[in-house]
Amino acid sequence: MTDITLKPAQSEHLAAFRAIELASFETLRSTGAVTGDPVATSLEDLSRLSEEGILFAAFAAEDIPVGFAGAYITESWLHIVEANVHPNWQRQGIGRRLINALLAEGSTLGLIGASLTTDRYAPFNAPFYASLGFEILQEDALSPRLKALLAAETISGLAPMRRVAMQRVY
Repeated sequence: MTDITLKPAQSEHLAAFRAIELASFETLRSTGAVTGDPVATSLEDLSRLSEEGILFAAFAAEDIPVGFAGAYITESWLHIVEANVHPNWQRQGIGRRLINALLAEGSTLGLIGASLTTDRYAPFNAPFYASLGFEILQEDALSPRLKALLAAETISGLAPMRRVAMQRVY
């Protein structure tokens, strides 16, 4: 595997993250997880995540960003909101390293655990997170926070039957 360095993201990386996310959209489209025009997290939302949350970047040689993952801390939980690796760099363990870095940060902060929402059927989403110890939550086990997030995703156009909330306790 190519030498990859993980470090906290800086504001000058945010535009590159949008490009990575747009490129990754096509990988999601190939599984049916998304349709329509490619979309990416706004620079404002990435900036807020960088300032108020935890945002790690993966860099190839010469500090070229190839992936990123970010999370907020809410209700004593680490909530992973975004994780993307450029398609040219996927399947090399970079996403796993990024998520593990977020999880380690949450553990260091003494949080209860980590949560996320993702596509139920894309092979590199829910199964990937399950391999990291996350479990799919059934409807009756969803916290009000996770219910609200899933509802907001439906309003934004994501197919509710494809969406699932997952969590793991530290």
